[in-house]
Amino acid sequence: MTTDTPTDVFEEHRPVLLGVAYRMLGRVADAEDVVQDAWLRWSGGDRSAVREPRGYLVRVTTRLAIDRLRQIKARGETYVGPWLPEPYATDFGDTAPDTAEQAVLADSVSLAVLVVMESLSPLERAVFVLREAFGYPYADVAAMLDRGEPAVRQLAGRARKHVEERRPRYDVDPARRRDLTERFLAAAAGGDMAGLIELLAPDVRLVGDSGGKSRAPLRVLESADHVARFLVGVAGKGVPDAAVRFLELNGGPAVLVLSGGRPDSVFQLDVADGRVQAVYVIRNPDKLRSLPVVR
Repeated sequence: MTTDTPTDVFEEHRPVLLGVAYRMLGRVADAEDVVQDAWLRWSGGDRSAVREPRGYLVRVTTRLAIDRLRQIKARGETYVGPWLPEPYATDFGDTAPDTAEQAVLADSVSLAVLVVMESLSPLERAVFVLREAFGYPYADVAAMLDRGEPAVRQLAGRARKHVEERRPRYDVDPARRRDLTERFLAAAAGGDMAGLIELLAPDVRLVGDSGGKSRAPLRVLESADHVARFLVGVAGKGVPDAAVRFLELNGGPAVLVLSGGRPDSVFQLDVADGRVQAVYVIRNPDKLRSLPVVR
């Protein structure tokens, strides 16, 4: 006999629900809104027939996220400059104690994969998240989405093919990524142009997201020379009362730059073959509000 309250049960599954919603939307605030809506339905509804709370709550959250994603796409808002997902603090110790499971979760929440997932339909994205990230059987995914299993398998195949064809290759080992991130930061901050170019792949890309609300490139920069020159130039101008923090975002090491104790920007790297393949810079202040500022 269990004495868990509805709140206890929901809070136990909240990290998974937020993980599903964030992968569906790429926006922390929207994901939190969806999870809150799921809580209202859970706390105010009839739970007597619910035998498996986690599955039920994932189903509710996924359907709410699909509706929210359709609303976002229908608005057709124009974004200034390149778009990147809102950075998301990750710690998979509770939701996936197994190392292999953690690697899958980290990959499915990476900035690179989330950008590719933006071009999936809401249903394809839901199937991809539930099947590829969280490992639900096709029969369970079909039940959650109220679709036939053959249709779900077809959606999953299309989504997987789409993501695999477009996703960049990168090293998911956190120690190697952290080491290269530290060397990258030292070279950029020190104005070491030659040292920086040695760390960059010849065809490296820098994607800057400011939403037009702060200074960042309004187009993707390509080539080691262009990216290195930009980074050295930015470092030379400096950030007032700057401080740097390392933290885990979107399944990998990232650098949070603070100005006067407030988030100024986030840097994260995609690494492969010992070199930086992509540099992601997020400077849109609206996307930095939810970040934990570690003192």
